[in-house]
Amino acid sequence: MNLLFANDRKGEHAPSYYAATALTDRRWPELKGRHRADVCVVGGGFTGLSAALHLAEKGYSVRLLEAHRVGFGASGRNGGQVGSGQRLEQDDLEKAHGPEMARRLWDIGEDAKALIRDLIARYEMDVTFHPGIAHACRTQSEVAHSHHMAEKLARDYGYDQVEPLSREALHAILPSEAYLGGDIDRGAGHLHPLNFAQALALACEKAGVTIHEGSLVHHIRPGEPVRVQTEHGHIDADHLIFAANGYLGNLAPRVASHVMPINNFIVATEPLGPRVAEVLRENIAVADTKFVVNYWRLSDDNRLLFGGGESYGYKFPDIVQTVRKPMLEVYPSLADVKIDYAWGGTLAITRTRMPYFARPLKNALSASGFSGHGVAMGTMAGKIMAEAVAGQAERFDLMAGLKVPGFPGGSLLRSPLLVAAMTWFSMRDKLGI
Repeated sequence: MNLLFANDRKGEHAPSYYAATALTDRRWPELKGRHRADVCVVGGGFTGLSAALHLAEKGYSVRLLEAHRVGFGASGRNGGQVGSGQRLEQDDLEKAHGPEMARRLWDIGEDAKALIRDLIARYEMDVTFHPGIAHACRTQSEVAHSHHMAEKLARDYGYDQVEPLSREALHAILPSEAYLGGDIDRGAGHLHPLNFAQALALACEKAGVTIHEGSLVHHIRPGEPVRVQTEHGHIDADHLIFAANGYLGNLAPRVASHVMPINNFIVATEPLGPRVAEVLRENIAVADTKFVVNYWRLSDDNRLLFGGGESYGYKFPDIVQTVRKPMLEVYPSLADVKIDYAWGGTLAITRTRMPYFARPLKNALSASGFSGHGVAMGTMAGKIMAEAVAGQAERFDLMAGLKVPGFPGGSLLRSPLLVAAMTWFSMRDKLGI
């Protein structure tokens, strides 16, 4: 079974709040016939669109292939959080890679946030970046660690945007008894992810990129040029960029063995009206410290957009039931609130939770496995791959040099192993250890 078709209608976005409030209903034509390009990009999410845009800005001829619609995958379905740094915290990166490398990785993460805000401003996108992400901690040790990291970032990285929050200070913003304190990062933020993806596509078109939707890639013929084959056409290109993340399948087996697709779920409530004060008292996003993270924010019309729960097979479970349980653990007073939208999507993780950058072919680049940090780093990865195509590979080589081990047994055994690990961590969360 192909994840591209396991849970979705062909050529349609998921039935999400994002799709119902999308920036545009624009569709781009399917690839038909034979074509030539400097670069072919496979995947119409943040990474592929960013790569295509930055390459076009450098003067390359670019064709982008998307199996369904622009923003169809994780880019158009996620929690919309634009976090600081990398997916791993700086103390973990320092232990794994040393202080100098940790600093370089931090700088790339900060450049990623700045890139998103710059693209929105430069292309006058109809997308609003709302500042602020709170981190809600369930135990006193987690609170102490979050306060320590706020101090560390200010002292060692010159980043003073993280404010430690006591239980009372957190509850003043987030009135839930589930948490004992945490912090708020005023330099991070959140946005409407599908609208950002669509705005990137419109910017690509303006820059000269040719976009093809409904164009599933089923075969890659290595060579110079590389040939990218779809059902009704092909592209011969000097360079190929893989940007399909959790939906890549086996187009690049080496990448597939390092990247695990997993499913995550979100619901959108009915508009809360004055009851919004029961949920959030500032227009910020939130992520908590559960291993399978709960994350939430408000929509522009004051719905609660709440994400939680994961699955590791092909078919989605009952999404409302899956997400309502953790939502009510955080906000039991919302038991009577109607759920208007419920959707799932597939993201990709790695064993280290750091992205996997690779050269699957001599003239092909890939970046994937953003592990829940993809709004910022997926967009940045596209720019980094564009730099590498243009001969400035320093940042690509730095990311590709990270030790991101494959899953034991490759793609065949990665799912059973992950299910066993997730079951253990789920039990740990339930026991509060």
